[in-house]
Amino acid sequence: MRKKQTCRIDDDFTACKPVVLQVMETPVALLVFNRPAATEQVLDAVRAARPSKLLVIADGPRPGRTDDEENCAAVRAIIDRVDWNCDVIKNYSDINLGVGTRPATGLRWVFDQVEQAIVLEDDCVAHPTFFRYCDELLDKYRDDKRVMHVSGDNWNFCKVPPRFSYFFSWYCYSCGWATWRRAFQHYDPEIKLWGELRQTSWMLEILGDAEAVEFWSGCFDKLYTEGVERNGWDWPWLFACWAQRGLSILPRANLVTNIGFGADATHTTRIDDERAFVPGVAMEFPLTHPPIIACSAAVDRQIVEQVGLRRQRYRVYRRLRRTCLAALPKTLRRRLSSATVTPASRVTT
Repeated sequence: MRKKQTCRIDDDFTACKPVVLQVMETPVALLVFNRPAATEQVLDAVRAARPSKLLVIADGPRPGRTDDEENCAAVRAIIDRVDWNCDVIKNYSDINLGVGTRPATGLRWVFDQVEQAIVLEDDCVAHPTFFRYCDELLDKYRDDKRVMHVSGDNWNFCKVPPRFSYFFSWYCYSCGWATWRRAFQHYDPEIKLWGELRQTSWMLEILGDAEAVEFWSGCFDKLYTEGVERNGWDWPWLFACWAQRGLSILPRANLVTNIGFGADATHTTRIDDERAFVPGVAMEFPLTHPPIIACSAAVDRQIVEQVGLRRQRYRVYRRLRRTCLAALPKTLRRRLSSATVTPASRVTT
């Protein structure tokens, strides 16, 4: 990256106005569909970084949805207005492949074209410093197979400000991220290795948390039997990283804001989600690098708590208990309902 840039950051970081524009050599991959307003915000942030290559993956409109036809066309028109010196390479689908298959096929296409890339979806608005952060770390860890993923996300799970600019985790968040071809070659939407690894202690050795292992085993079982379209493109990427025992880099402060939470979203429907609309914060340079490459176990425990793996399992237990009670005779049901029971498998931290 050519690093000659000054930037005034207003209270609303999306209004950042570069004074001297930087030119970034790392390609940016952008996944788009039918959200022109959000896409325009994301592209405005990319424009500040001025990558020399932009790879655009677009899904086609859903059958029978005239609003999709209009919105998909509007999104593609926005891409046509790229106004800096940039090689724009398009991978557009004429038909709707879906929220699992389109990103999966598109990302494989991206890493057939380039050795490394920064990836943004059409609802992920990057802070201006996100691009330099990714660019420098992609260069630093280019040949280190222990690292597979560079994330721009930190949803306030780092309670104490760390001494370093970033830390290592087993969890690879993907609301703005980057990786290399040498890592993404292991991506398999069908997670065929799961059949071989499922009965081993592989995941427990990585995560060190029996409850998290049970949760993710259930997720990978679903993915293995139902396929990527029912469960999203990102679970196979998490699986690929774990299968290779590859670590992720997470920043000490959030660098990407997800603006896609809402009722019209496919997965991120709750606007009160902790991950919704978390503002971006400037990364300070030069980066301060950790002295060793190792998972931050304390942060990973906070991540597990934050994303609700334990709470979700407890809710499942409560629903199961209510179902079982409903099948019992009324007298016995009243006696058992008054008892407070904690599941034996519940792990507290």
